[in-house]
Amino acid sequence: METKNLRAQRYAQLYPTKNNRFQTEWTLTDTALADLVKISMPPLRVIPIIFVPGIMGSNLANSGGSPIWLLNSIKDIPAGLAYNWSQKTAAERQVLLHPRRTQVYKLGAVPKESAGSIGNAQDYIKRGWGEVSEASYHKFLVWLERKMNSEQNPMFWNDFSAASLKGDMTIGEKLALKLPAGLTMKMVNLPENAEKGHPVEPIKSDDLLKRAKARFPIYAFGYNWLESNKAAATALKKRINAVIDENSVGAVKCSQVILVTHSMGGLVARACSILPDMTEKIVGIVHGVMPATGAAVAYRRCKIGMRDESFGASLVIGSNGQEVTAVFAQAPGALQLLPSETYGSSWLEITDPVGRVIKTLPQQDPYEEIYLQKESWWGLVREEWLNPNQGMPINWKEFSINVKIAREFHRSIAGKYHNNTYVFYGGGADLGSYSKIRWITKKGVTPAQSRNIDVAQLPALEHEDIRTDGSNNLYVGGERIVRTTDRGDSSVVRTVETSEWEIRCASYDSAGDGTVPVQSGRAPRRSGVMSIKQQFELAGIEHEPAYRDYQSAQVVTYYAITKLAALADLT
Repeated sequence: METKNLRAQRYAQLYPTKNNRFQTEWTLTDTALADLVKISMPPLRVIPIIFVPGIMGSNLANSGGSPIWLLNSIKDIPAGLAYNWSQKTAAERQVLLHPRRTQVYKLGAVPKESAGSIGNAQDYIKRGWGEVSEASYHKFLVWLERKMNSEQNPMFWNDFSAASLKGDMTIGEKLALKLPAGLTMKMVNLPENAEKGHPVEPIKSDDLLKRAKARFPIYAFGYNWLESNKAAATALKKRINAVIDENSVGAVKCSQVILVTHSMGGLVARACSILPDMTEKIVGIVHGVMPATGAAVAYRRCKIGMRDESFGASLVIGSNGQEVTAVFAQAPGALQLLPSETYGSSWLEITDPVGRVIKTLPQQDPYEEIYLQKESWWGLVREEWLNPNQGMPINWKEFSINVKIAREFHRSIAGKYHNNTYVFYGGGADLGSYSKIRWITKKGVTPAQSRNIDVAQLPALEHEDIRTDGSNNLYVGGERIVRTTDRGDSSVVRTVETSEWEIRCASYDSAGDGTVPVQSGRAPRRSGVMSIKQQFELAGIEHEPAYRDYQSAQVVTYYAITKLAALADLT
């Protein structure tokens, strides 16, 4: 037999049928290929892993079923989405992205190749992969499916080793030797310390032996991120029950799932875990880059958009405050990313030209003191931005109701985590985040007419006293002057903004992942210490692509799942 086309061993698993038989499917290849296909009998216990994405990470359709928010990937970038939404005005965004006019779109792109226990496109769709962002998540989910479901014998799990086991064992030796119990295992790339003062609990061979008794099919759960996360939590409960039923076939038993979350998906999972009957049906939860107590940058984006954070992301999310507010104000889910009462006080500052703080907020209640401040220029929303030209406006009362929904949701999950929780968040000094929002003031270009406003009066000004188009420079008084200077055959146009005062929103002030500051990322251990099994601070990871980080985020997620598998009820 020729071996020049011999490829690595591939795997196929038998699947249970309702009559207690097992079957599998395989696509035949060219006879020139001499692949070894290993067909294995799966364990009779199943612990599905359900991935819960972050805000904007689920595909959405309009009420007629046509996709409007489709995160299909072109070279790891949702290029089609970026192009389409870069053309949208604030009014168009408001019309399209309303929670009552949208629903989850289930037929987004899915992987073309088989992976682990998944053989074809229909399998991916059944497991919900078409509901979530291909660009952000599919490479990670394929990786995880292969890690958890390709090889059942822990002697062949090359991520784990022990000093007492010979490293260069042959395949025959591995097959003949069962992994001994009682060994402390070393895991590739796993850090020794999770956070300062918190060493990592090592993997034991007993953990691996317990994990080997179950199968771990990977699912994804898309949800309407415009709705309240309370609604998403209820939908997740329904999905968990359906997945458990789906995997209880014949002799195969399933009674629990593991949840892995990204960003706001962590809030959804926490809310789901406290619903009736859910604590027992969830083995545990792995939270990645979760804004546990909120993120101050959510406020900032409502005021000035995302352009000075990320030009590319701003094309999708909104380049200025008007574009962001048009969606944010009508979406309870988005408002639930704002700092909650447990985030802390005094995270909003206004400073004078020499850096002295002249006002700080909130003292206790960010909802009443900031978000529902209708007249103050530093309040969350300018009322006229709720009514963009040719949009489908909401009024202040509707916006206020949405803020109160956010407040009640925040209070419902405050300090509450599943009893078996693992966390990772971005830290170190490599990436900037916003722990506080600072409005910096300076004298402007003196206008023709001046009201002689003192700097101490600035916090008391109202929206009508401030000139802004939603970008990052606000002006007190004055006007925009356009001057044209002739230079022979050409002319030069120069724009000057006159004002008594210029107010600018400052840049990064904190470590974090670019979106979630460390104070929110590390909050679970502070408030839910008895529930947190391990919490990792990972330097250098970015928020949106966190699960594409092969050297840290994926490693600690794989570690956490392995530890959770050992806690599952397999009776």
